[in-house]
Amino acid sequence: MELKNKVALVTGGSSGIGAETAKILSKNGCKVVVGYNRGEKRAKNLIKKLYNNGHNIVKIDLRDQNCSEVAKKFIKKTYGKLDYLINSAGYTEPINHADISSLTPEKFNMIININTGGTYSIIRTFVPLLNLSKSATIVNVSSVSAFTGSGSNIAYCAAKAAIDTMTISLARALGPKIRLLSVSPAAVATNFVEGRTFENLKNIAKKTPLKKVIKPKDVSLAILACLTHLKSSTGTRIIVDGGHHIK
Repeated sequence: MELKNKVALVTGGSSGIGAETAKILSKNGCKVVVGYNRGEKRAKNLIKKLYNNGHNIVKIDLRDQNCSEVAKKFIKKTYGKLDYLINSAGYTEPINHADISSLTPEKFNMIININTGGTYSIIRTFVPLLNLSKSATIVNVSSVSAFTGSGSNIAYCAAKAAIDTMTISLARALGPKIRLLSVSPAAVATNFVEGRTFENLKNIAKKTPLKKVIKPKDVSLAILACLTHLKSSTGTRIIVDGGHHIK
């Protein structure tokens, strides 16, 4: 129960990595605010299954600054502070890297703006509440796509690279009050990328040193470690990929 009485906001918390993170944080005593966009029903069902009490849901839309402001007011009124911000929300779509005709400049900018701009907007909004905590930590769920250049599409790779660089810059700017880390998985067994099957993931895993499909719980454990054990780390990335980047 090391996280007892701590408060965490998990964006993209109604499914996948976010939902698994909400579960593991609650199990360790944290009060979790599950941020959802389209998954309100999933979020409501999830908080019923979380360990302990004091959990809530809020709408978080990476494209809507007003949404984040409303969420900030709710968290301030309900909890008085925020200890942890886990940025798990994101957007992508599968576009072959060679198919640059399909990745129009408009779509490229949209993917960058939602993932990177949206994440920055959320961080900026919640810094005042994080500054009220003695253990404030921001964990950005990134991807090995940021430095391998392989992923669902070129714009997504660029967005995650920007998030990693932003993590470094903000770690320098917001320290010592707030720590920032990137957690970087390879392809994870979720429904995040349309059309990607578990068989696809197994074939990818066969080519890696650990030959292991990365699951949401693997990523959530890394996020937990950032909060509980890696307390002298900031501005760096934690890779969770079974050795995918060195295959």
